Amino acid sequence: MTRRPGVGGRVAIVGYAHSVATRRADRPLGAVAVDVARAAIADAGLTAADIDGFVTSALFPTAGAHAVRDGVSTVSAAWLAQRVATAPRYVAGFQGIGQLPGAVALAANAIAAGAADYVLVHRALHNPVGGYHDNPANTVSGEQQWTVPQGFGGPLPMIALPYNEYLQRYQADPDTMASVVVEARKNGARNPWSYWHDRPLTRAEYLAAPMVSDPVRRLDCDIPVDGVAAFVFTSAERARDLPHPPVYVAGYAGSGPVPARLPLHWPLDDIMAGGLDLAERLWESAGVRGPGEIDLAQVYDGFSPFVYFWLEALGFCPVGEAHRLVADGGIDSDVPGAMAVLSGGGALGNGRMHGIPQMLECYLRLSGRAGARGGSASVALACHSSPHYGGAVVYSSEKY
Repeated sequence: MTRRPGVGGRVAIVGYAHSVATRRADRPLGAVAVDVARAAIADAGLTAADIDGFVTSALFPTAGAHAVRDGVSTVSAAWLAQRVATAPRYVAGFQGIGQLPGAVALAANAIAAGAADYVLVHRALHNPVGGYHDNPANTVSGEQQWTVPQGFGGPLPMIALPYNEYLQRYQADPDTMASVVVEARKNGARNPWSYWHDRPLTRAEYLAAPMVSDPVRRLDCDIPVDGVAAFVFTSAERARDLPHPPVYVAGYAGSGPVPARLPLHWPLDDIMAGGLDLAERLWESAGVRGPGEIDLAQVYDGFSPFVYFWLEALGFCPVGEAHRLVADGGIDSDVPGAMAVLSGGGALGNGRMHGIPQMLECYLRLSGRAGARGGSASVALACHSSPHYGGAVVYSSEKY
């Protein structure tokens, strides 16, 4: 890796905590978030008085008409800071494209600029009562009048369209996607905090799942949960005095503005063009020459087709070849030499935690805290959302 301008190597993760992911928690989301934040601070060997920065991306990810209440259905940085901190001097919420990578960038930049010494980054996800994307509206206006009456509304048709394009363009067998979902569930079932703990999936069970927006099956979608995770960031210099091996932020990139389309219209060409641009800027930011220098990649899988799109956009296989890589066992984490891109279980294997499983797996592996999943990885990459509407962060176990 080559030292690049910016935060590369100057900011590190030094502790974390994660709640159990459950369909609906027996306490308000804010109460869970406070406990997780305090646990992450203690894990880093710090006290609440040390934390002077709070950052999150508080997007409530449902297209339905559910009430958004801070501390109940979402947890903002300001809400958490009021209940955990003693004297915060930096509180920010990321609102752009690529929620979790954007929050990491805010935290890293704040520390590098001296705006805060210790920043807590959290993500709190809520599963509202009722159907997740239920919407009682019976009229629409604006751009959506051209799509919603025809049934094109919400994220399911949004991902079904480019996935259909992919299957037809590259003559891909839709049954191959079973290997992606089974791999995620296998690894998520090994995590004690996962919603799917001890519940792996068989190929037959995947293929028996109903279609929800052809060719997307129910099990191609991550399950909504209540869950919270938090990470503590600080400077590389301060990290030396803390109990756990630091994991450094090497670089990051977020997607640029997407082409103007009808609402939720994500053509495959847009996804790939945006992803290729993101990858180029990511390698430059992190000081790596490309995917060959990445030891561990954790790709986003909120919908299973994202795995294909990320593998190809980042250059881990040629465009149009991800389905063949998967069919040949190329992402099976139990096979030596395979690309273990879902070794942390991802969203499909743990629940809808919006990029947290990817980030957490990178942190645990690089800090030597992954137990049996440990290895020789020193450079890792975590993605979030779609390649053209998301972001990615490169982490390193070595300061450079």
